[in-house]
Amino acid sequence: MTIYNTASDSANTAVRAFLTKVGEYYLGHSFNTGSGKGKALWLAIRDNDFNGCCAYCGEKKDKLQIEHVLMFNRTEFGLHHPGNIIPCCKECNKRERLEDKSYCNWEQHLTKVCDSRGEEGVIEARKQKIMDNFKKHEYPKLNINEQHAIRVIACSLYENIKTESEKSLDLYKQLDKAFVQDAL
Repeated sequence: MTIYNTASDSANTAVRAFLTKVGEYYLGHSFNTGSGKGKALWLAIRDNDFNGCCAYCGEKKDKLQIEHVLMFNRTEFGLHHPGNIIPCCKECNKRERLEDKSYCNWEQHLTKVCDSRGEEGVIEARKQKIMDNFKKHEYPKLNINEQHAIRVIACSLYENIKTESEKSLDLYKQLDKAFVQDAL
């Protein structure tokens, strides 16, 4: 439950909606993991490809979440696409921040999870399983120009939504002053 909403929350949601649509563009159809064909595909990835186990720690869990391997945000611009999702337990679905405040990438995260569990010997096998998922589901290999275009649009969308939120507040203040406060 969200206890405080910001313009950044709305902006991030807009970016994720855009990345979903780009992922669906490359996939060629809708990818709603909550119902229908998309949900069936997610469940097959979780239950068949990963045997109901977290892709990072390897533990079989009743409740596994969708993890976007390439983060589903405006900095990594990972697409919502079957090739970019893996099952992840709640404990492993928390990437650490690096010194520059960015999040570690999925390979760094996998290494940290395995190292913390004393499982250095399984890193390559788990990495390969994740890489196989990219390949099996034909995650698009975006060239540098496509990556840059997505980044530019996502950042512009983020900033525009934040700006619109502030403009809406300013408009409300003007209307409140003109129609409510002046009427008193």
